[in-house]
Amino acid sequence: MSNNRRDFLKKGALIGLAGIAGKLVGEEKLKTLDQIASLNEGEATLPPLPYAYNALEPFIDAQTMEIHHSKHHKAYVDKLNAALISFKGDKNLVSLFAQISKLDVSIRNNGGGHYNHSLFWNLMQPNKEGKKPMAEGKIAEAITKDFSSFENFQKEFAEKATKIFGSGWCWLIEQEGKLKITTTPNQDNPLMDIASEKGKPILALDVWEHAYYLKYQNKRADYINNWWNVVNWNKVNELYTTK
Repeated sequence: MSNNRRDFLKKGALIGLAGIAGKLVGEEKLKTLDQIASLNEGEATLPPLPYAYNALEPFIDAQTMEIHHSKHHKAYVDKLNAALISFKGDKNLVSLFAQISKLDVSIRNNGGGHYNHSLFWNLMQPNKEGKKPMAEGKIAEAITKDFSSFENFQKEFAEKATKIFGSGWCWLIEQEGKLKITTTPNQDNPLMDIASEKGKPILALDVWEHAYYLKYQNKRADYINNWWNVVNWNKVNELYTTK
């Protein structure tokens, strides 16, 4: 076989694989967050990312994304399944969170880790243009109403995320019809009965060091500032408007 023909076939195969991968990624985006983070017959599974590991560069690097997803999130899934083997109650995540103070700490830590990360992956999207996206639609109107401006919201969110001591998450939640920024330690979330501020998660930011240390080291503020470039405001708006 000639080199030209071999190169042609190789390129054709690569194009075909890219098309299949693109189709799968597109189909994954159609799933709801509840489906992605759900327990199938009482067992958690690691959801695929809705984009490639390198898709969020240059803001979040490929190595961080691969380790974060395939190692850290996978560990939460495996440990959650191990913790649920002897649990006889309702294994719906939201139901578990509503009574998490009464359950084993392993369900709290790993159930939160699985749900939080499943949400986090879907609240980001590639941004090759480098222009920071802005909120649009109903969520933009609500942010302006409750924080005076989008800029005020971003400033308050970034400040609270930066000041989290140790590991945790920063959230935008809907609480009794209003938006509020809150934080949780470790893998807790606002759906848990132990949360100081409870509400419906709209936006989530992971500030554990494993989410940013390879690229940003101890510069958490730089990570947060760059993370705004990959926020998927369409998904945030979808979460906000879905009752």
